Amino acid sequence: MIFDAIVIGGSFAGISAAMQLARARRRVALVDSASPRNRFSRASHGFLGQDGRAPHEIVAIGRAELAKYPTVTFIDGTVVDAERADGGFHVRLATDARFDASRLILAMGVRDELPALPGVNERWGVSVLHCPYCDGYEQGGAALGVLGVGPESVHQALLISDWGPTTLFTRGLFELDAEQLSKLTARKVTVERGPVRELLGPAPALEAVRMDDGRALPLRALFVAPKTHMVSELPTQLGCAFEKGPMGPFLRVDATKLTTVSGVYAAGDISSPMPNATLAAASGVVAGASAHQSLIFA
Repeated sequence: MIFDAIVIGGSFAGISAAMQLARARRRVALVDSASPRNRFSRASHGFLGQDGRAPHEIVAIGRAELAKYPTVTFIDGTVVDAERADGGFHVRLATDARFDASRLILAMGVRDELPALPGVNERWGVSVLHCPYCDGYEQGGAALGVLGVGPESVHQALLISDWGPTTLFTRGLFELDAEQLSKLTARKVTVERGPVRELLGPAPALEAVRMDDGRALPLRALFVAPKTHMVSELPTQLGCAFEKGPMGPFLRVDATKLTTVSGVYAAGDISSPMPNATLAAASGVVAGASAHQSLIFA
């Protein structure tokens, strides 16, 4: 079967994109590997109408809504190859199943590379966090930390201090200049320069961080800025261009979410330096509607 569009990635961005094509009565396939970036999070916050609901519940609701449209096909699996073929695209799954489409929408997100620090992985998404807008309010003004990765961590510490008394752990990775120290002092941010040895407390909760000198500093949450990577080689295979983001590369797209490759659109974290549930869903709407219109006005 030849689809009008294949959407690769079945979380907020992918479902939103597929919905626009389904409502346009177009044949659309949603391919999902069931491994979204937000699978470690207990709740999604700041998402209109869904505040506090678990991401997997939001996805389940979205899939149920999408399933009501007769032109939608759900395909469970991972796309491993994609190439141009006969004026459209040919994709192959890990199972060797093959499908064709006139348009592709890449919405598979990115992968986080967490700091190599004992206790981080088992707390990721619960007490080791990235976005204060998503999870800061729930910390209730408790002691918070920022695990420094570079000078850009100063900005993160200045921001997060609005959610609770904050400590910036530079870990000896960078020096603070007089201007940075002045700003941190004005925001009452404490600076710890020594190495952090491990995270303490019954995971996934966090009670403290142990410094290399043996001190245990109480914390309820630790914010980090993980490096991000593409979860798939598909954008490279297709020849899509990338932009350099503060945490990692993302796909270059125009206002319609069209990549630098004709017929290939991108939505969600794969196409933005700012990860956010609402923005991911919104970008999916734009990508889906744009892909539909391109089928008419190409």
